[in-house]
Amino acid sequence: MRDKTVLVTGSTDGIGKQTSHELARLGARVLVHGRTQERCDAACREIAEFTGNREVEPVVADFTSLEAVRRMIEEVARRVARLDVLINNAGAFMKQRRLTGDRLETTFAVNHCAHFVLTNGLLGLLRESAPARVVTVSSIAHQRGRIEWDNLQGERHFDGYEAYANSKLCNALFTYELAERLTAARVTSNCLHPGIVATKLLGDGVDSDCADPQAGCATSVFLASSPEVEGVTGRYFVDCREATSSPSSLDVALRQELWRVTERLVNRERGA
Repeated sequence: MRDKTVLVTGSTDGIGKQTSHELARLGARVLVHGRTQERCDAACREIAEFTGNREVEPVVADFTSLEAVRRMIEEVARRVARLDVLINNAGAFMKQRRLTGDRLETTFAVNHCAHFVLTNGLLGLLRESAPARVVTVSSIAHQRGRIEWDNLQGERHFDGYEAYANSKLCNALFTYELAERLTAARVTSNCLHPGIVATKLLGDGVDSDCADPQAGCATSVFLASSPEVEGVTGRYFVDCREATSSPSSLDVALRQELWRVTERLVNRERGA
């Protein structure tokens, strides 16, 4: 990964921080994203100390704010001349329905909408850096997700795990539609299930036997760095191997409509 630049969202703890650590160890320049400057700076210092790689830099944005995401896009474009890999890792799990300042349900906003805006905003840089890769952390929970257009954001009924599962289905649908749209761009788009990992997010969500973040980051690192997946796109991976995602995630009409609906939602405050 020497001479490669990677951005990992949600990388001040858990899987994201371990992913950044491993990619820095492989020699990449790593942009570590988090919600606060303090947490980003602390993670960067830790990663740099353990890996000996000094090209580990903070990028701050609160993903509950689409305006903050757009400012982050501008900052990344100013700071780096190329972006070889974008890892959409940040995640939220809300037990109660709460709306962001953009009037979006928080789990849906952070897990799907923020990454939709970020990825699209950085596509120009990714294309210029091609061959490049977009890696999106979904979850096996996507198998229990359902897209109900009249309850997309828990408007009629809300359950924390259902909202999380739905957002992870959105991640898979987004991955496949992005891959289709980038067919000629030499930018690949793949998603993954990291395993059931002991993280702060999981502690807020479900109870289960857990792996550690080092095991949980393995597939993200594989998709970001391995020559085995050069040119591979529109796929779902588990344990560094291609797997089959849910039937709903493979619904072409569903993914196309989700893209259109998301575009409207993320642009409504801008009058677009």
